Amino acid sequence: MGRLFFATPLERNDMTQTRVLVEFGMGTSLRRHDYTEAAKRAIKDALWHNSVSVAELFDFPKDAMQIRAEIGVQNPDAVDREELKKIFPYGQPEIHITKGGLDIAKPDEGHTVIANAAIIVSFDMEPV
Repeated sequence: MGRLFFATPLERNDMTQTRVLVEFGMGTSLRRHDYTEAAKRAIKDALWHNSVSVAELFDFPKDAMQIRAEIGVQNPDAVDREELKKIFPYGQPEIHITKGGLDIAKPDEGHTVIANAAIIVSFDMEPV
């Protein structure tokens, strides 16, 4: 999984939201077919790739972070958004779930659930 750094101004209402970090992750549920657990693992995988203190880098409080979590699973309705929000210790997380990821059939019965996550961190900043 990789990390992309870039500053992209995004217009949002009357403020400019600047994207400063994107992280990617993958998570699985091998036996229980638990889409929420696979999504949690994907988010944690993405977060654990990041050791940059983004808020401090820009001299913002951690609660100012706008966090957008994009989750892809084969059954989006089976994911509990509120459980995913609990993972983030600070910031303002928004959880967006779309059809994606994979369900891999097992030879005997059932399937393995694979979830993908992209975590996008932005701040409201003045244009330069």
